[in-house]
Amino acid sequence: MAEVMSEGWTGTHVEKMKKKKKPPKRYWEETENTDRSQRPEEEQTKAGQNQNKSTVQEKSLKRKNEESLEKKDPFPGEAPIPHKQLQKFQRGKKCKVPAGAREKLKEAIAFSESMSEHAQKQAARYDLLLPEDAGFLEGDEDEDTNTISQDDIADAVDITSGSKYFNLHLSQFGPYRLDYSRTGRNLLVGGKKGHVACINWQTKDLMCEMNVMETVNDVKWLHTEAMFAVAQKRWLYIYDSKGVELHCVKKFNDVLRMQFLPYHFLLATASATGFLQYLDVSVGKEVAAICTKTGRLDVMAQNPHNAVIHLGHSNGTITLWSPNQKEPLVKMLCHRGGVRSLTVDKTGTYMVTSGLDRKLKVYDIRAFKPLHSCFLPAGASCLSLSQRGLLSAATGDIVQVYQNVLGSSPVSKPYMAHRLRGQIWGLAYCPFEDVLGIGHGEGFTSMIVPGAGEPNFDALDSNPYRSHKQRQEWEVKALLEKIQPELIGLDPGQLSKVDQASFEQKHKEQVEALGFDPLAKDKFKPRNKKKGRSSAGAIEKRKRKVAHEDQRDEIRQTVQERTEREKELKEKSKEKKLENKSTLDRFRK
Repeated sequence: MAEVMSEGWTGTHVEKMKKKKKPPKRYWEETENTDRSQRPEEEQTKAGQNQNKSTVQEKSLKRKNEESLEKKDPFPGEAPIPHKQLQKFQRGKKCKVPAGAREKLKEAIAFSESMSEHAQKQAARYDLLLPEDAGFLEGDEDEDTNTISQDDIADAVDITSGSKYFNLHLSQFGPYRLDYSRTGRNLLVGGKKGHVACINWQTKDLMCEMNVMETVNDVKWLHTEAMFAVAQKRWLYIYDSKGVELHCVKKFNDVLRMQFLPYHFLLATASATGFLQYLDVSVGKEVAAICTKTGRLDVMAQNPHNAVIHLGHSNGTITLWSPNQKEPLVKMLCHRGGVRSLTVDKTGTYMVTSGLDRKLKVYDIRAFKPLHSCFLPAGASCLSLSQRGLLSAATGDIVQVYQNVLGSSPVSKPYMAHRLRGQIWGLAYCPFEDVLGIGHGEGFTSMIVPGAGEPNFDALDSNPYRSHKQRQEWEVKALLEKIQPELIGLDPGQLSKVDQASFEQKHKEQVEALGFDPLAKDKFKPRNKKKGRSSAGAIEKRKRKVAHEDQRDEIRQTVQERTEREKELKEKSKEKKLENKSTLDRFRK
C-alpha cells in the first residue's frame, strides 16, 4: 500500500512538475522566431524585387539612351515676345502702391498687376497667330500700279477672287446709291428712278427686287440683313429683306442722306429742309429733331468711334452733331467753297474732305487742324475710306485709290485707278473684303482693291459666316447691350473719368461748412521713442525723410522716363548698325 502510494505520489509530482509555468518570452526571442519562420518567404520576395529592380534599371537605361539619341530643344522654354508687340497691348501705366497702404490693398494691387501682365502677354502671343494677312499690289520695275486694269487683276488672281470684279448694267434706273451690310455679305442698291434691290453679292443670289415708283435719294441697311431703310421722295420707308413694306415714317420727310449707328440702334437722317433727325429703330420713336439752320443737307458722314454725325454745308463749314444738343458740338471752316463730300476713318482720328475749291484735305479731329491738302484737277464728288486706310475719290467718271493718306505724309500719286461709263454717284468699301462698290449712271461696278479690307474679323461683333440662329442670338445680345443716345459725345472716354468740376465744387462747400479740409494730409508728428532715440537731431532726421514726398515721386517718374528713352535710342542705334553692316566690318576691332 505504501509502495502504491509512493508510486502514485511520485506520478502526481512529476505531472505537476511538467505543468510548471514557462518563463516569459523576451522581445528578442519573438523576433528571432518570426525571423526564422518568415525568412524563406522574405528571401523569395527579395529575389523577385531584385529581378524587378534589374528590369526597371534596364528600361531606364534604354530610355536614357533613346533620349540621348533624340535631338534636344535648342530653345527651351517659351519664345520671347518682341517689345513692340507688348507695347501694342499695354493696359495703361502701372498702379503705384500708396504710402502706408495695408497688406490687403497691397495684395490686391499686386494681383491686378500680375493679371494685366498675363493678359498683355497672352494677347501679344495670340496676335502672331492671326490666320490672314492683308493683300497688296506690286508692279514690276518702272511700272505704276495705277496703270494695271481690273481685267488684268481678275485674270491674275484665283477664280473666287476674280469673280469679285463684275458689272451690273442698269442704265434705265440710274444713277445708283449703294450700301454694304456690316458682315459684308449683302449689297443694297437704289436707283434714282425708283429701282431697289438686295443681293448676296458673293453668291449672286437676288434676295428681293422692286420699283417703288418714286425718286430714291438714299438706301441704308439697319442692324441686320433682314431690314433696310429707303429715303424716298416724300417720306422714309422701311422694308424687310423680301421687299415687304414694314413702316412708312411720315415724320421724316424730304430725306436726302442717312447714317445708321449700330451700337445705339439709331437711324440719323438729313433732309432738304435742314433738319437732322434721329429714329430709334428698336422702339420706333423719334429721339431728336434738330434744326441746323444751314439749308439743304446733302453731305453726311458718321464717326464710328463716338457716333457723332458730321454734316457738310454750302458755305464751306463742317458741323459735328449729337442728339443731346440743339447746337453743333464743333463748327469748323474747311473749304472756301461748298463741301462736296467727307468721310471719317474707323478710329475716329482723321477726317477727309473735298470741296468746290477742288481741294482734298486731311484733318486731325483731335486737334481740329488740317494735316495736309492736295489739289485735284476735277475735284472729288465722293469719298470713302477702307478698313485699312485706303482712300477712294471719285473725280467725274474715274475712281482713284490713294495709299498712306492718313498721317503727316502728303498725298502722292494714286495707288489704283479705274474708268467707268457714267457719272459716279456713290462709293463704299465692302467690310472684310478687298472690294470697292461703285454706283454710277450705268449701274453698279464691283472693283478689286488689294489691301482694302481687314483680313481678321471679330466674330462676336460682325461674323460674315454666321448662321440664321447665330444672327438671332447676336440681335438679342445687341439689344440688351444697346447704348443710350444720351451717352453720345465727342470724347467717349469721359464716362470712365471723374467729374473734376463738380468734385471740386463739393469739396469747397465741405471745407466752408466744416471749417477745415477733411481730405488734407495730417501733419507728421514723430513718436516718442525710448533709450535716447527721441533726441532733437533724431526727430529732425525723421521729419526730413517724410518731407517732400510728392516731389520725390515726380523726380522718380522723370528718371524712369529718361531711362526708357535711352533704352529706345540704344535699340534704334543697334538696329541701324545691323542694317548698315558691310563685309569689311569683320576686320574692325
